[in-house]
Amino acid sequence: MDWSAAQYTRFEEERNRPIRDLLARIPTANVERAADIGCGPGNSTELLRARFPQAAITGMDSSTDMIAAARKRLPDVRFDVGDIATWPDPGPYDVILANAVLQWVPDHSTLLPALLGKLAAGGSLAVQMPDNLEEPAHRLMRETASAGPWADRLSNASAARTARLGADWYFQTLREAGATVDVWRTTYFHPLEGGAAAVVEWFKGSGLRPFLEPLDAEEKTAFLARYQTEVARAHPALPDGTVLLPFPRLFFIATR
Repeated sequence: MDWSAAQYTRFEEERNRPIRDLLARIPTANVERAADIGCGPGNSTELLRARFPQAAITGMDSSTDMIAAARKRLPDVRFDVGDIATWPDPGPYDVILANAVLQWVPDHSTLLPALLGKLAAGGSLAVQMPDNLEEPAHRLMRETASAGPWADRLSNASAARTARLGADWYFQTLREAGATVDVWRTTYFHPLEGGAAAVVEWFKGSGLRPFLEPLDAEEKTAFLARYQTEVARAHPALPDGTVLLPFPRLFFIATR
């Protein structure tokens, strides 16, 4: 799937808030090397560097568009195009940040121990993932996909994200791998100006991508129009036109 750095950063301040909350909870004090995997356009890398200004930091993402934006944003940081699932770098790192990315990477039972193995003693793996698949905005993506002329082509679109696992599964899996685990869940309420159209724009940079990519331009327009109509019913705007978008996120920090 193609990522658009420009679309993703339209709501950068809202997307940065959980990154700040995650970074604030990392217990590792002496951080010499840190990696931002799934770094996107570099906003998370910038916050990682602010949190650990003494560290040598690298970033990695599978999207060439995102990496180009990250390099422009932070020209003094090394950014590479790569796949988290096959990331060959052995480390060791004092901090590995994975913000809003592991939901796109399969087989967490194999992935997470592998990432822990790239940490130095006392190092931390800090992860944040959207936990919103049962929220109306995501449920309506699936319903819109199954109800239109595009249903056959979009039958597997929701499979782009890995299966949703609960906090208890992550806690047990990481603890069995030898880590000390801090896990929590937060629901953010983002006020978006512009009503349902703003909700659509938000998800065009993330969750809607697997549903739109198989469609041609005319079909994308029709899909988004139908989806926006349903979103407006599920999230009616306040009198000033603002929609309050609930967005649950799952966090965990695993420390060796």
